[in-house]
Amino acid sequence: MDSPAAALARRLAENAEAVCRHYLSNGRKKGRYWSVGDVYGTPGRSLWVRLAPPGQPGKWQDGADGRYGDLLDLIALNRSCRGLAETLAEARRFLGEAPSVPNPAPASRQRPEPNPGQRTESARRLFRAGRPIAGTPAEAYLRARGITRTRFAVLRYHPHVYYRAHDGAPLRRLPAMLAAITGLDGRIVSVHRTWLDTAALRVAPIDEPKRTMAPFLGSAVRFGGARDVLVAGEGIETVLSLISACPGLPMAAGTSGPHMAAMTLPDALERLWIAGDAGAAGRIAATRLRQRAEKQGVAVFDLTPHGDDDFNADLQALGHDAFAARIQALLADELNRRRPLAG
Repeated sequence: MDSPAAALARRLAENAEAVCRHYLSNGRKKGRYWSVGDVYGTPGRSLWVRLAPPGQPGKWQDGADGRYGDLLDLIALNRSCRGLAETLAEARRFLGEAPSVPNPAPASRQRPEPNPGQRTESARRLFRAGRPIAGTPAEAYLRARGITRTRFAVLRYHPHVYYRAHDGAPLRRLPAMLAAITGLDGRIVSVHRTWLDTAALRVAPIDEPKRTMAPFLGSAVRFGGARDVLVAGEGIETVLSLISACPGLPMAAGTSGPHMAAMTLPDALERLWIAGDAGAAGRIAATRLRQRAEKQGVAVFDLTPHGDDDFNADLQALGHDAFAARIQALLADELNRRRPLAG
């Protein structure tokens, strides 16, 4: 029997075009796909939602940042839902209003998608199979980007992680950095993979060098135990850059702007620093997280990149000492309250 989430995801997929017209109204239909700028419905052509076979209707992918998922994931991000229950409620509300759309014919010989529980367990198995990051090509990759604080238990390396392109190309096995995505209780709910070119010490030259394995709305890659204060950022490299400059503060990486915006915050949190990326998408994500945090009674402060990209780009452009001096000046009061994290 399907879980409530799986059943709703299937019903949304059966009404994929109606979902897109409602939540992504600035997009347009192009053949078997709906095209739009991002999960918020911004005009553009970066995000594609499959409407009909071949392939599974309702699956989407954003070519700009590599995010992908099903229509439940899209609704959660579009509406900044606070957890699965709120996402399911929004999906049920929509399905009660949605116009009827003929069900697509099943794709022939289509491999069934694993349910969220299976995907989570697969992620945990992969992470257990990885090895600590110290001395691995994953650590060398991070250090090549100017990051000095790398040795955290949530980071691992695996030399042979499967990668499949969306064009149906054969599976490949490539080295990857693994990052555990956890809830506030520390339990792994998903794993983020960054496939690497270990010779060039950069991300692998493939279409999507960064992917996650299972739904994780509200969870994050967490560095240090957050209670009264937290620095929240988007990418893993961004947050590790800030930790390299200010190792005394607990931080968390959402792995993308929308997931940062949906991050679950500790009940006891008093002060939140939001380290969003530069640009419109980063500002939108930071604003949504700010609104949620302020409703929780948290004092919110902004950290903005020096340049027009992210904090890791700042680190590489300014050098460690100048970058650290800038960030430490912004966070001086908080740093005086904390002892350095191990890493």
